[in-house]
Amino acid sequence: MYLMGRGVPQDSAEAVKLYRLAADQGLPKAQYYLGVMYANGKGVPRDYAEAVKWYRLAAEQGHAKAQLMLGYIYEGGQGVPQDYAEAVKWYQLAAEQGYAKAQLRLGNMYSNGLGVPQDDAETVKWFRLAAEQGDGFAQFKLSFIYSVSQGVLQDDVMAYMWSDISAANDPERNVEWRDEIAKKMTPAAIEKAQAMARECMSSGYTKCGY
Repeated sequence: MYLMGRGVPQDSAEAVKLYRLAADQGLPKAQYYLGVMYANGKGVPRDYAEAVKWYRLAAEQGHAKAQLMLGYIYEGGQGVPQDYAEAVKWYQLAAEQGYAKAQLRLGNMYSNGLGVPQDDAETVKWFRLAAEQGDGFAQFKLSFIYSVSQGVLQDDVMAYMWSDISAANDPERNVEWRDEIAKKMTPAAIEKAQAMARECMSSGYTKCGY
């Protein structure tokens, strides 16, 4: 309430004080938010080492967002030495809990061979899991994979389907890519891909493909 200024004047320092009281009692959500405050310098001076400390305490209790943030921090080397393998470890833990943003990041790590051997099959697996939760960027990535045949057979219809879905979720970023794919396709193939995209979205991403 203090952080958002709801019912009280906005006061980040007071929010930090209260988060710390709960975090010191071992509440993972409070530990996570205290990490956020240190990472962003809200109510306290920015301190990545403190952010890592609190994120880790929450992450070790299974808090998926804290696990994701630790992954970001180790991937970028903020407050810790850059360590791709450690980033993968935390992304994996969050991804296995079904957290789409972590699944996307884990897919990127496999795609680029960062912290793990490059693996197209794992790349496709994690991008698909994130895409089927509605992550627009994962949908774009999956479209690209089908377009260039990375770990899957080249398939413009599937590429267009995922690009059409991603364009619906993020028009500014993805419409141009969808239109580029369309240049290689017949009107009948585009119509088929559009119908598949509609079915995929209306089914809640349970029927996405042939």
